[in-house]
Amino acid sequence: MRGMTAHLTILTGASRGLGLALAQQLLQPGDTLLGLSRHINNGLVAQAHEQGATLLQWSQDLADGAGAALRLAEWLAGQPADRFASATLINNAGVIPRIAPLSEADAEDLAHALRVGLEAPMLLTAAFLKTTGTWPVPRKVLNISSGLGRRPMASQAGYCAAKAGMDHFTRCLALEEELKPNGARVCALAPGVIDTAMQVQLRAASEGDFPDRDRFIGLQEEGLLSSPEQAATRVLAWLQRPDFGDLPVADVRD
Repeated sequence: MRGMTAHLTILTGASRGLGLALAQQLLQPGDTLLGLSRHINNGLVAQAHEQGATLLQWSQDLADGAGAALRLAEWLAGQPADRFASATLINNAGVIPRIAPLSEADAEDLAHALRVGLEAPMLLTAAFLKTTGTWPVPRKVLNISSGLGRRPMASQAGYCAAKAGMDHFTRCLALEEELKPNGARVCALAPGVIDTAMQVQLRAASEGDFPDRDRFIGLQEEGLLSSPEQAATRVLAWLQRPDFGDLPVADVRD
């Protein structure tokens, strides 16, 4: 069979933050990485060339989840079923809507956060699983979740709801895939608290809008934030565990 030592990974939000760190570590010799982000990262192009990896970057607004899913399905349908040794989808992209009580939310801003953080992962996952369903190789879906999907926080209703929805659709998905002869292994994984642009947003919010602001400032001051590179290493180690998917909802700190 052709290329059966090469692995395929599809990664959303691959141009910055945790997604960029994941992309940098996924660029391994012979493997293929398909990144879906609003912006192209030119640094990844040079790294892929140096590593001998195949890199595809799509400039894709994930607020259009249906368009992204259709594009992915069409691309996957054009790949020979024996091209890759495994296929993995990592739904990493997410955005924080305006940090404020829900009563003060901007309707379009809130809708955008839910489209990117929940609707797009569901649509991409559906397209991935349907189009690769006949591939005779291991398949995985890793949804990057958050502790805020499992713990409520004031002024974060949109982000918390998106991550809670991600957790629960992953639980449902795990039940469905267990019934299939070659079902995918799936997990919604919280990566810990990471020093990314989202943390900057939380620390910069006004105390009146965000009662937990001082907690996030304290996490930074006390050195309790992981770097994106550290978090990516832990996430990818979890992905490679032989028991990946036994827990459909997990935390790297468990």
